[in-house]
Amino acid sequence: MNHRKVLVVLVTVLGCALLFAQQKRTVSSFHLSRPDKANLRNAVHMVNQGRQVFRFDTFEDQTFWGDALKLHQAIEGKKFGGVGPGLSPKAALSLGLKVDVDALPASLVEQLKQGQVNLDDPAVTLALLKLDSVLGVTGFFKPDGSLQSVGIQCALCHSTVDNSLTQGIGHRLDGWANRDLNVGDIVSLAPDLQPFADLLGVDQAAVRKVLQSWGPGHFDAELILDGKAFRPDGKTSAVLIPPAFGLAGVNLHTWTGWGSVTYWNAFVANLEMHGKGNFFDSRLDNAAQFPIAAK
Repeated sequence: MNHRKVLVVLVTVLGCALLFAQQKRTVSSFHLSRPDKANLRNAVHMVNQGRQVFRFDTFEDQTFWGDALKLHQAIEGKKFGGVGPGLSPKAALSLGLKVDVDALPASLVEQLKQGQVNLDDPAVTLALLKLDSVLGVTGFFKPDGSLQSVGIQCALCHSTVDNSLTQGIGHRLDGWANRDLNVGDIVSLAPDLQPFADLLGVDQAAVRKVLQSWGPGHFDAELILDGKAFRPDGKTSAVLIPPAFGLAGVNLHTWTGWGSVTYWNAFVANLEMHGKGNFFDSRLDNAAQFPIAAK
């Protein structure tokens, strides 16, 4: 009986070994055709191109966030030609902004580990912007090194980090919703909110009140369309920032079913990020539902 069991085991092992060898030979002898190789290269190129756009393309929205709202002045502070105290790294991290550790030189990473970087100094924030290390935010600098403007990217709301170095500093996690990000408080730092005030027909103080009601991880994409900052129960109309991954094959992918992924990309890039482009949706002509957009 024991000999029979041993024989069964040996036969099973031998069979598995032969099957593995056959599979390995089949895989190693598999070759892509020339068109398939070209398609694969194009697919990889498109993924890389999309990642680059997602991470770094402002769609020229710096003309709004910087030139119009002057947000960059609040970031640099009076000491460096702006206004107010400036935005320190500690304050930026507390607002949910994230730093890509892979964009930092090794020497700076080591200094951060040793606690040798002054995280209360806005000058450090400017240095991080020069390194393109702040997720979703790009600083535009003058030849003399001073901050001229600032723009945002998709990655601002839809990327985070793994906190591998410390809270808010780590390796990128593209597509993850940044639920720490306090968009409203960040925007309310801007010295000039008049463009929003003019659009909504209120004063700047009212705009700041609305922005500061959103809280971390929330954003009101319809505010500039319907002007409704609060729900009937008095709570903010802002909703949770959604993730931007795992949406292949999903059509109406937002919480409210606005449209497809490509639709929402165009919607956000043009209307929410205030990039330079064209966007059309006849539904926004409904003055009863979207009185701001229909103007």
